[in-house]
Amino acid sequence: MIELSLDLFQYDFMRNALAAGLAASVLCAVIGIYVILNRIVFISDGIAHAAFGGIGLGYYLGLDPLAFGICSTLVTAAGIGMVSGRHRVSEDTAIGVFLATGMALGIMLMSLSKGYAKDLFGYLFGDILAVTFSDVLLILALTSVVLILVFLLYKELLILSFDSVYGEAMGLPVQSLRLLLLGMVAFSVVVLIKIVGIIMVIALLTIPGAISRQHLKGLPGLMAGSVLLGSIFVAVGLIVSYMLDVPSGATIILTAAIVFFLSTLASR
Repeated sequence: MIELSLDLFQYDFMRNALAAGLAASVLCAVIGIYVILNRIVFISDGIAHAAFGGIGLGYYLGLDPLAFGICSTLVTAAGIGMVSGRHRVSEDTAIGVFLATGMALGIMLMSLSKGYAKDLFGYLFGDILAVTFSDVLLILALTSVVLILVFLLYKELLILSFDSVYGEAMGLPVQSLRLLLLGMVAFSVVVLIKIVGIIMVIALLTIPGAISRQHLKGLPGLMAGSVLLGSIFVAVGLIVSYMLDVPSGATIILTAAIVFFLSTLASR
């Protein structure tokens, strides 16, 4: 079994997939904890689905869909944060509007594009085995940017996550910090689209953090536990999907889900 697992990674596409998955695990561990603590899980889901509009625009213009997906997620994150924060619109309503708009725009532009969008299935459900070396570099770059921001603003984001009212009383720019956090979530979503697809982004972003929170305490401990779990889920998912010839993204998520349910039973 171990020998078979090692043999898998003699191929370039498997090494690229593993590198991308491990980088994504680090990013998800850090941002996923903040997503859970700030209770913005469904905002993350809305941002992920709205990215489809940017991907559709990229196909329509014949340019890199993922680059337009990045722009789309950032615009959506800012839009949800500003509309729900400054206007008489509830947060869940803003999420629904942006989610539906992005998906509808993506479908419309896909239908108007010349030819068949061969990567459409991959963007919806993930295709980690199709990750190229340039994709790995992009994922590493986005991960580095987010980690630097978290390191520089660790205390501020900690206060935002646990007591935003106290943060306002201290004079912290709470609204700006929230918009920045949503922007980092947008970066994470773009990375995960390549790994598990738009439909399943929310699972890998939250499950490792949710399991860690059941057994660990303290923010550094939660993040470390999430990194370890995410890395295990990606590695095991890749190996099992290769052995059974089933989709990698779905296998990674199912692996994480099984561990989550077992952890929940054990924590009782």
